[in-house]
Amino acid sequence: MAQPNLLDVDWSKIPAPVDDGGAAHLAGMTIPNVSLRATNDTSVALATLEGRTVLFAYPRTGEPGKIGLVDDWDLIPGARGCTPQTCSFRDLFSELKAAGVNHVFGLSTQSNAYQTEMASRLHLPFPVLSDEALQLTRALNLPTMSVAGQTLIKRLALIIDDARITHLFYPVFPPDRNAGDVLEWLKTHPQKT
Repeated sequence: MAQPNLLDVDWSKIPAPVDDGGAAHLAGMTIPNVSLRATNDTSVALATLEGRTVLFAYPRTGEPGKIGLVDDWDLIPGARGCTPQTCSFRDLFSELKAAGVNHVFGLSTQSNAYQTEMASRLHLPFPVLSDEALQLTRALNLPTMSVAGQTLIKRLALIIDDARITHLFYPVFPPDRNAGDVLEWLKTHPQKT
């Protein structure tokens, strides 16, 4: 089945994910020293970054007009909405930076080549990280789902201060509001220096 318009979604027709407790352990964790390939042709080790980082993860972005991973993708709670979530972070990027964020990254288990095309097509002002080998996913025990034989990260967002997870958003629904929710939290929780 061809992907419908990736940005025009009626969220009332999409099943919302439930909090399965899969991310409860993340608050307070230290980010492991894992390097991931980024769409700006660099290698990023989140553990070495100083200041405040926003990392949002999603199952996988689609390509307009291309065949979806599975026919019932929209019926999987939390699957639909990767492009709207990513675009919301793009659209609020300046405000996130103004709220004290030093770094913004997207994260999925898709290949760097796939993500690089998507980052270019969507004109992203931040890099997207590929965890195709599941290094960070396994090290942090991120919540995942298996679809069509692929391990995909469930949608979440992490606030990381000097390599420590200080807050998380999970589950995330609707995805296109995630960046706005993160921004509101940042405004009321400035990073402690």
